[in-house]
Amino acid sequence: MGSSFGTLFRISTFGESHGGGVGVVLEGCPPRLELDLPAIQAELDRRKPGQSRITTPRKEADQVEILSGVMDGMTLGTPIAMVVRNKDQRPQDYREMEVAFRPSHADATYQAKYGIQARSGGGRASARETIGRVAAGAIARQLLYKAHGTEVVAWVRRIHDLEATVDINAVNREDVEANIVRCPDSGIADRMIERIEAIGREGDSCGGLIECVVRKPPVGLGMPVFDKLEADLAKAVMSLPATKGFEIGSGFAGTRLKGSEHNDAFLPSDEGRLRTATNNSGGIQGGISNGEPIVIRVAFKPTATIRKEQQTINERGQATTLAAKGRHDPCVLPRAVPMVEAMVNLVLADHLLRQQGQCSLW
Repeated sequence: MGSSFGTLFRISTFGESHGGGVGVVLEGCPPRLELDLPAIQAELDRRKPGQSRITTPRKEADQVEILSGVMDGMTLGTPIAMVVRNKDQRPQDYREMEVAFRPSHADATYQAKYGIQARSGGGRASARETIGRVAAGAIARQLLYKAHGTEVVAWVRRIHDLEATVDINAVNREDVEANIVRCPDSGIADRMIERIEAIGREGDSCGGLIECVVRKPPVGLGMPVFDKLEADLAKAVMSLPATKGFEIGSGFAGTRLKGSEHNDAFLPSDEGRLRTATNNSGGIQGGISNGEPIVIRVAFKPTATIRKEQQTINERGQATTLAAKGRHDPCVLPRAVPMVEAMVNLVLADHLLRQQGQCSLW
């Protein structure tokens, strides 16, 4: 329970951080979708550890194996199983955590809920679980692009208190990948990198904000009431480790405006499609996509596992201290960019199939 996501385009992830491997089973992918297999690996490479000096030094190739559902690069319409083997496990780095709960991590709540936990690296609470999401999200990305030309691009908007200035309409994947912090504002990216390194040397961590835009989204995605598109997007990205906030369109800043200032006026269109003069709605109105770019922002807290000594308790509730060992990102945001994109792609692919199933008869 709790390891599956989606309705028609549905994923179930499995594995622990320091177990034999992690992966995903994807159900509902339409048959005869010709896949770019290297593009799936490329997404995993963007997420993998050890890719730069500001990420965890854990070394994993994260080479994906497709076990089923694909033949000669084409989907069969049957479940697609993908796995990545863990190679660089070091469970000995987590022995201190067998007797002490990491503050703000999942150790204490997992123990309280289940009475047992895979403590090495956080088990299912580890960001390593997201490998399956990113692999399945890469397939969703290809489905959306081939069906509608839909493009999903995310980037680091803020690190700690350093915020980038980004033109949402102009940012592209090449700009994002131009530096190791994945911030398309070159003027502040170097400062972000320096800040992460400085905080990491202190044995501490920092958080920030990721922004994401969906260009050419299909019109009509989303259902009334409980399955609104923004509600499913919020659930999707907030299921990622370390997330603490979600905004769409104008977000919380929109609460400072009057209705006359915030409303998106409709523009005439000879093409018969919806067009708005502004996009404070973030591409979604009444829970349904209107064809304008979908714009969301996701807040990530500082990494919970730090090397600084902290006050905590053990399983018996007794006071103790913990200075965590192991290999951890001083800031999760650069590696979280492909994770956010993956979850957005998964939601859109699922709603696209649901929309076609509901409306294709008419």
